[in-house]
Amino acid sequence: VDLRAAHESNFYMGLDVFNGEVTDMKEAKVIEPHRVKKQAILSAAEAAEMILRIDDMIASSGTSEPDMGGMEGMGGMPGGMPPM
Repeated sequence: VDLRAAHESNFYMGLDVFNGEVTDMKEAKVIEPHRVKKQAILSAAEAAEMILRIDDMIASSGTSEPDMGGMEGMGGMPGGMPPM
């Protein structure tokens, strides 16, 4: 609650994790690099894309039972070695 109230009057207010107090992050020289934010956004976008691809693969399969292969009604290939 204190952080929200302080953040309304000063954009740079944040929580000092060492002493637990709300402080001006700009004065404390705590700067988050642009590279960190950019990488976080890129990683989130990649994760979302992979989830959507997996969802598309599941949706396009159209069947919930595994395909046994072989001719219709055969139930797959026969086992064992052929006679010599």
